[in-house]
Amino acid sequence: MDFIFIEDMRVEAHVGIYDRERAAPQTLDLSLTFGVPDEAAQDDDIAKTIDYAVVITRIRSELAARHFNLLETLGEYLIGLLLDEFRAPWVKISIAKVGIAKGVKRVGVQIERERI
Repeated sequence: MDFIFIEDMRVEAHVGIYDRERAAPQTLDLSLTFGVPDEAAQDDDIAKTIDYAVVITRIRSELAARHFNLLETLGEYLIGLLLDEFRAPWVKISIAKVGIAKGVKRVGVQIERERI
């Protein structure tokens, strides 16, 4: 299996349970790795792989329109998008809130799933 990765994608998202988190969007760092069919490289055909530009646009659009209480829920949602809509066979995602606590650079989750 071949993989595509998107690292350190900065996005604005409405996520959190505290009033200060609900008041305004927060900056998140997202990193994704997802499986793609091997034949894309063999045929040099974008139609046989997952277009990372489309994935990035779709993620930004979804995060602009939704609120999630938990990073875990946000992660599962994005993984479901990649598994179901983009037909990725395997996805690993890391999501971190930036500067959320004094003296802490990032707080986040990492989730890995595969299509059954």
